[in-house]
Amino acid sequence: MSQTAPAAGVPAAPTRSFGSMLLDLIIWGGIAAVLVFSFNAVDLKHVSRLITNSANIQTFAEGLSHPDFSEWRLMVSQMWQTIQMALWGTFLAVLLAVPLSLAAARNIAPAWVVWPIRRVMDLLRSIPDLVVGLLFIVAVGLGPLAGVLAITLNTAGVLAKLFSEAVESIDKGPVEGVRATGASSLHEIVWGVIPQVAPLWTSFALYRFESNSRSATVLGLIGAGGIGQLLFDNMNGFKYAQVSAIVIIIIVAVTLIDTLSQIMRKRLL
Repeated sequence: MSQTAPAAGVPAAPTRSFGSMLLDLIIWGGIAAVLVFSFNAVDLKHVSRLITNSANIQTFAEGLSHPDFSEWRLMVSQMWQTIQMALWGTFLAVLLAVPLSLAAARNIAPAWVVWPIRRVMDLLRSIPDLVVGLLFIVAVGLGPLAGVLAITLNTAGVLAKLFSEAVESIDKGPVEGVRATGASSLHEIVWGVIPQVAPLWTSFALYRFESNSRSATVLGLIGAGGIGQLLFDNMNGFKYAQVSAIVIIIIVAVTLIDTLSQIMRKRLL
């Protein structure tokens, strides 16, 4: 049977070169090879323990199935402190991320500024929150301040990267229009760049606030304040009923934050 020729005016299907297909094969084949060779490294061969240790899981589950809200005032107050830590950490991170992102955007800043700023951003993102939190606990002592500062640094690195990518994808028209009036570089940024990226920046910041609400809980495990510290104390005391109540409060709080954040993002777009 003969092959039907493509109709006139209809573009032919795009073809890929052998080199492009070979590169894809190497990349995906490499990922598959890493998965296979790392099977034992991540101890997946012992996944059957989920069944053999079912008695331990059952004991733990029984405690969690009967939440104890007798200290709900303390739990709610600690959850509120955790949310405040996340809010302040995100706010301070935005203040740091805005100048960093403008200095890291290739279409605004010169290359000799972009490269070191991007390395600083990489450093801020690469250090885990818990490590930074421990450093600040040594510096400022136990309490929520250490958690706020740890969230600030890590979030600043993440937001600065996202903000800079948003700046690099802006429409050049408004910037050139401002430049045509004889305005300075600062005016180009204020009137040509910021209005274009402000909604996206706000959306990114809200996403990070949601994430930081959970990160602040984990930071409480090392003494950085908030409900995480209360959760850690009850876990160590094998008070699973209280642990269950704390987890429920965390879930409710995070769900409310996610819902509010979604509403705010919809109003921006």
